[in-house]
Amino acid sequence: MLKKSVLFLLGLMICHQSVVFASGYRVPEQSVNSTALSCAYVANANDVDAAYYNPANMSWFAAGMSAMGGMTYINLPAINYNDNRSPALNGESEVENFFIPQFFMISPRYHNFRFGFALTFPAGLAKRWEDPFPRTFSQEFSMTVAEANPSLSYKISDRLSIGLGIRLLYSKATVKSNGIVTAVPAGALGGGQPSSTEYTRITRDLDGDATEFGYNLALAFKPLQGLSLAATYRSEVNLDMDGDGTLSASNSFPNNLIAGKTYQGPGSVSIPVPAVLALAVAYSFNKATLEFAYDRTYWSTYKNIDFNYPVSLGQPILTAAFDNPVAKDWEDVDAFRLGLTYLWNTNLTLMAGCGIDGNPIPDSTLSFDLPDSNAWFASLGGKYKYSERLSFGASYVYLHKKDRAVINNVLNGKFSGGGSHLLAISAVYNF
Repeated sequence: MLKKSVLFLLGLMICHQSVVFASGYRVPEQSVNSTALSCAYVANANDVDAAYYNPANMSWFAAGMSAMGGMTYINLPAINYNDNRSPALNGESEVENFFIPQFFMISPRYHNFRFGFALTFPAGLAKRWEDPFPRTFSQEFSMTVAEANPSLSYKISDRLSIGLGIRLLYSKATVKSNGIVTAVPAGALGGGQPSSTEYTRITRDLDGDATEFGYNLALAFKPLQGLSLAATYRSEVNLDMDGDGTLSASNSFPNNLIAGKTYQGPGSVSIPVPAVLALAVAYSFNKATLEFAYDRTYWSTYKNIDFNYPVSLGQPILTAAFDNPVAKDWEDVDAFRLGLTYLWNTNLTLMAGCGIDGNPIPDSTLSFDLPDSNAWFASLGGKYKYSERLSFGASYVYLHKKDRAVINNVLNGKFSGGGSHLLAISAVYNF
């Protein structure tokens, strides 16, 4: 179903699918500055996008109202899966390309208060496979999450500020699968029956969406000249998606022991956007600022994925494939980020960053919908002040996903080729 929010529709018209970039399906890079600094951009978040990354820092933003608009291009190369059992089970995912918009705004100062607003896409998932074995489990898993985030800062003193915000998330998801599975193994019924294995083709095509709320908190402290400390927290938001779809299982073959069945109707599922805690320290010396940031993503709340329907699917293959809960058992993940900002001159600012990020998915539940692995990343970028009112920026980050071998009840092979390229541009206008 479509929502009527103009902001969300604008974003979804531009970004009709979604991305996989950081651990799990979190997407932390939401601006030129954060991209250039590998998201070591918390304590030294001093541009308009502080409205999202650290609203407490809005207290020290230059006087007046400012707005930032940006666009990010993301390329996800194909991921290769090579199975140890048979080349017939190998596969290669589709190459994915996305354009994602962002918008940020900070108000003038009202006594010790500042107001901000951010429109971002902080989470997403997109993975498509067309080879026979992978598409049995994940022909397409895509999810877009758009967030509108109004925020407020209060300057307690010249050294201390706090911030808070409200998170309004809209999500839209599509799940498709199409493949042949075993219906009844040979001899499973006793007496040598069936004489050969029975197979069935199962397909799934589901769409759904949801609108949910959360909150975020921020703290900024400047104990010494040139030293900044910061902490931010973004709450977990459970996306309780409702939608419609079609599920089908053909008559089992070759002997038609199990009759086919098709379900068309509503369905629902809950997917978490996890809580994130970030702690950072930044130190400025001469023309440079160095920031170290640590963040922890609380993926451990993602225990299973459970699709629900208002009636029984009434067919054992459909129930086993699409109705029973599927274990996820994800784990909390730590990321470590380092960013350097250098004022080349009064008009040009240069930035660079690097870091490492874990992945939340244990071997036991890894699958084709999200074949994640540990990662390292490096970035660079810059901003140019064209006039007192107008400035531009551009940045790039490369993220490399390590190859991953896995053995579980579905997979016995190796994923390779994972990673992403991200290019961001932006413009800032001071009113």
